[in-house]
Amino acid sequence: MLKKNRIKDLHVKNLSQLVDAHSILHHKEDLLAYDCDGFTIHRHLPKAVLFPQNTKEVSSIVKYCNEHDLPFLARGAGTGLSGGAIPLNNEVIISLVKMKRLLSVDYENRRAVVEPGFINLKLTNSISEKGYYYAPDPSSQYCCTIGGNVAENAGGAHCLKYGVTTNHILGLEVVLPNGDVIELGKQGIPDEPGYDLLGLLTGSEGTLGIVTKITVRILKNPEAKQTVLAYFDRVEDGSQAVSDIISAGIVPAALEMMDKTAIEGVEAAAFPVGHPRDIEALLLIEVDGISAGIEEQILRILDVCKKQNVREVKVAESEEERARWWANRKTGFGAMGAISPDYLVQDGVIPRSKLPQVLKLINKISEESGLRIANIFHAGDGNLHPLVLFDARKPGETEKALDAGSACLQVCAEVGGTITGEHGVGIEKKEEMRFVFNEDEIQAQTNIREVFNPKNLLNAGKLFPSPSRCAEVKKEMKKTEYFLENS
Repeated sequence: MLKKNRIKDLHVKNLSQLVDAHSILHHKEDLLAYDCDGFTIHRHLPKAVLFPQNTKEVSSIVKYCNEHDLPFLARGAGTGLSGGAIPLNNEVIISLVKMKRLLSVDYENRRAVVEPGFINLKLTNSISEKGYYYAPDPSSQYCCTIGGNVAENAGGAHCLKYGVTTNHILGLEVVLPNGDVIELGKQGIPDEPGYDLLGLLTGSEGTLGIVTKITVRILKNPEAKQTVLAYFDRVEDGSQAVSDIISAGIVPAALEMMDKTAIEGVEAAAFPVGHPRDIEALLLIEVDGISAGIEEQILRILDVCKKQNVREVKVAESEEERARWWANRKTGFGAMGAISPDYLVQDGVIPRSKLPQVLKLINKISEESGLRIANIFHAGDGNLHPLVLFDARKPGETEKALDAGSACLQVCAEVGGTITGEHGVGIEKKEEMRFVFNEDEIQAQTNIREVFNPKNLLNAGKLFPSPSRCAEVKKEMKKTEYFLENS
């Protein structure tokens, strides 16, 4: 039972009147669980954590915070990887985990309405008997919330073919930073005349409003799907196979890659499948669609892999085997704990054709930093996830890891990519925003934030850089130019 006795802070006492008697945390020992999200390098305690159960309660909390200039932010499951839910300013956290209902499903129009605390995978499980599913599938889908997915514009393994969260959002109910409630995409029609506010709110990382209801697109299950696993002795061959598959006109549902260090991790963790330990790379490729065309696509993929010196390539012989392969891949981030005390995951995006070059540069960053870097990523759309392995108990290693992660993002930007594909900017990458935007472009974006959030009380200090690190950023850019020139 949540504690609610002996509230000393007047604001916390007043806020506690706006929710159920057991829906507030304010003791330090309770707040410790909310001092960070999945980005654990920075930690800050909130003022309190409230658990509203409906939009009215969220609106009341926000109105009180706005009237009394109290910083506040929304939080889902806390699985975010860029620090977007960390209370930097002693915020009141509005936890949406009690707002976890599936409100309605309209199979005829292929849409569902959920509350923000509804778990991603639970939606697919709830509609699978009717032959439907929800496409966005981040690796944390078994525990992350759809509200959090909207905030970060989450992706997943199958976003190559089906798109990221924004491609599946049809409507939002949003509490603005002053407490007003608005509805976007009325009756599940996302393309209303005027500005694309749905697109603006999706991926705004909780800085423009708090989502309290979400209308999503649901899809009919494909008639058939098949999955291929390919092992390569050289990363370059695996990378070239990725480009060749897409160049052949095949658009897989998923096209994933893991390097040698990543394979070491997943094979030492919960779902080993027997990957060879001496290969440099593997590809996990899935195609789906109407049954008639699947076999032909698989044969073409096998042919591409063989032309790129594949050591072994095989097709899953059963649904159980396919599920084991995917379980192995989906636990990839957490599996790093089996080979390293700590890790920092990055989230850069590059053109597919630059894969071999960028992986060489990341390897060079690893050598220069003295830290191992594992690579697990969505190769099909060039969304890289370098995992910098380090030991926070060793003085200076955390700083080394942060510098190495930043250098990886700079490489991505320099080859024509960007600094995040699905994890968001949060606090982790806000200074790296200058790798892809100039000062005028950053100012234009902060101007938009000020329209919605003029007091900057909602999730302040996230997403945009501070002016103080210009010299440091220029230094990092020179370092990356050296890497590119000597690759």
